[in-house]
Amino acid sequence: MATLTERQPLPRALTSNFRPNILDRYLLGEMAGPFAFAFVAFLLFWALQIFFAAADYIINQHAPFFLVLRFVLFRVPPAVPMAFPFACLFAGLLAMGRLMADNEVTAMRTSGIPIWRIALTPLIFGFAMFLVAYATDEWIAPASADLSSRTFYQIIYHTNALPVDPQFFQKDPDTGNVFFITQILPDHKTMVDVQVYKPARFGEWTETLQAKSATVDHSALVLHDVIDTRYAADGYVNSQQHVKEVMIGLPLAEAAAQFMTSINSDASSTSTKALQTQVAAMQAQGISGSALGTVQVNLANKVAWPFASFIGVVLAVPLALRFGKRGRTLGIALAILAFFVYYLMSSAGAALGRNNSINPYLAAWLPNIIMGSAGLLLLWLEER
Repeated sequence: MATLTERQPLPRALTSNFRPNILDRYLLGEMAGPFAFAFVAFLLFWALQIFFAAADYIINQHAPFFLVLRFVLFRVPPAVPMAFPFACLFAGLLAMGRLMADNEVTAMRTSGIPIWRIALTPLIFGFAMFLVAYATDEWIAPASADLSSRTFYQIIYHTNALPVDPQFFQKDPDTGNVFFITQILPDHKTMVDVQVYKPARFGEWTETLQAKSATVDHSALVLHDVIDTRYAADGYVNSQQHVKEVMIGLPLAEAAAQFMTSINSDASSTSTKALQTQVAAMQAQGISGSALGTVQVNLANKVAWPFASFIGVVLAVPLALRFGKRGRTLGIALAILAFFVYYLMSSAGAALGRNNSINPYLAAWLPNIIMGSAGLLLLWLEER
């Protein structure tokens, strides 16, 4: 009694107040195993899919194996916003389904524990996974995507191929040179009608190179059959000559990604702040339509996709309570089906948002609203 009535130190009292009870620890333990399995399986499937797509560079173009492997590993973190919702949905269905199949939920309800209290721990788990998924997508995924892009272009340089989008002006941030390529031949190495603009210290250009074709030789761009035009300080042509071959260095390492990346990027490769800045800049310039809608959908998805982790648990708990006695196979099938439906709804919403058929921000959140409402309704019906 003296021990029980003795006043505890403040840190110990706070720790005991926030410590999960036996029920919470039991439910978390049931969810941890299926969550880890689904999370690792999803990322492994994602990595293998990318590896098989990149295997062509190893087999046919003799790219270094470990360079390709590094590219694949750096492409895994951008998949986290999709891995967390699937893992939470899978864990909720299997964990609660197992408890339902063994009549443990029935025993809990018989002892006076309401459905909402049983569902509280999985819901808190889902919300915690939302926070982790958002943090990963915000701070880790963009840096990882950038590193994967740099690695990919190092693979390209090793294979003498160049994945440049034709009909786009692309700038080398190190030298300021601007490149424009009209066409790339099917060999992915030969470029047709290549133009290179070298900036002047005063005025627009100091030199322009117009080549009939160009190829890549390791870290250099080799221009063939070139017209070399040089300009005076006042902008007028100073000289012009025909040159058989000119070699220009290509950016490597840090500059590679900036040189090749187009202006459109997905949500995982860009931070929220960068997307907000891009939206504000486009609105200030009067840019609208699908270009603005795409960026706005990407901005909304920075939170909407990670929040699907919580929505997955909201939907999984009542489905498991309703169908859990029919076995784990049905739970796995329901998890895959529900995730597939969510992905279809997300793709359809993104398409409507990009075309401004509906508000882009609402379009990104529409799957969460629909499936979250369905889950809460099912949970309410279970309680009644």
